[in-house]
Amino acid sequence: MDERIYVATRKGLFTVDRNGAGKWDVSRSMFLGDHFSLVMHDPRDGAVYAAQELGHYGVKLQRSTDAGETWTEVGKPAFPEKPEGLDDRDPMGREIPWDTKRIWALAPGGPDQAGVLWCGTIPGGLFRSADHGASWMLVETLWNHPGRKEWFGGGADLQGIHSVCVDPRDSRRVTVGVSCGGVWVTENGGETWDCRADGMWAAYMPPEQARNPYIQDPHLIVQCPAAPDVLWAQHHNGIFRTTDGCASWEEVKRAKPSNFGFAVAVHPTEPDTAWFVPAVKDETRIPVDGKVVVSRTTDGGRSFKVLRNGLPRRHAYDLTWRHSLDVDPTGNTLAFGTTSGSLWVSEDQGDHWQTVSHHLPPIDALRFVKG
Repeated sequence: MDERIYVATRKGLFTVDRNGAGKWDVSRSMFLGDHFSLVMHDPRDGAVYAAQELGHYGVKLQRSTDAGETWTEVGKPAFPEKPEGLDDRDPMGREIPWDTKRIWALAPGGPDQAGVLWCGTIPGGLFRSADHGASWMLVETLWNHPGRKEWFGGGADLQGIHSVCVDPRDSRRVTVGVSCGGVWVTENGGETWDCRADGMWAAYMPPEQARNPYIQDPHLIVQCPAAPDVLWAQHHNGIFRTTDGCASWEEVKRAKPSNFGFAVAVHPTEPDTAWFVPAVKDETRIPVDGKVVVSRTTDGGRSFKVLRNGLPRRHAYDLTWRHSLDVDPTGNTLAFGTTSGSLWVSEDQGDHWQTVSHHLPPIDALRFVKG
């Protein structure tokens, strides 16, 4: 295996490889019928993790150490028992269940932390494992933070943690994205947390509350590995970027054909280069004018190019979820999938796209794995 894409869908887990003709093609199906919400590759040991969402049977986490040939169920993040009599409600009065509904973020710890994994869930729990996912502990310093009382659900009814970024310079520095709860940073491995969403604003809130950092709705946050002080956020309200490690965020206003979407990917070595899959926001949530496109900036958001070569240009209503866009370690090959089961790959930073499939189940997440 040279390079592979793992695709998590509503009806199974799939692998995509290059075929004998050098084209990308679906090569394997696994766990057919099971809903997979997420997939993650750990570059430290090559393991692949895939999260299941099985309705009545709850969530499960699978791990493969042989490139997907076999899978083993490992531990799942579970909340402690809710203290008797505790009234835990969001600002809208909805009771927060102490029960894992979805695994919404997975990230490996730093290179100096063998076996450490981070996991974000719905509801908004952050968990840490020190044994390759065999067991998990709730990060109670964030769960018990007074600021969590201001978090509430966005597209999902419940608050949720969807982004975990571990600083490659310092494994104890971790950035977390919450919908709707802003951006949270720890400098000490989770002992203390600060909300760092200054500069973001929320059009869905009354004007006097629009800049409250505790209620912001970043849809996804990504960090540039080569320049970790640069992070990009696709927010419900638009696109935001920080160049000072989340001390402040600046709105990016020149995105085309819209600044709304769920997914964002940043080039691994060029922090000014990022990709987005734009859509029409709120009730509609379809591509602008029924045309599937990807937008790319190479100058930190001062300008954007709309990439459409090989993508459908009429009557296409595919939506891309937050974990369904990825860029490989070279920064040249990208892939994105949609709620309509379409999957595209580009090997020239998005200038041209190859259709892999229009017939997969709805795609929740995908990730590149370098063999």
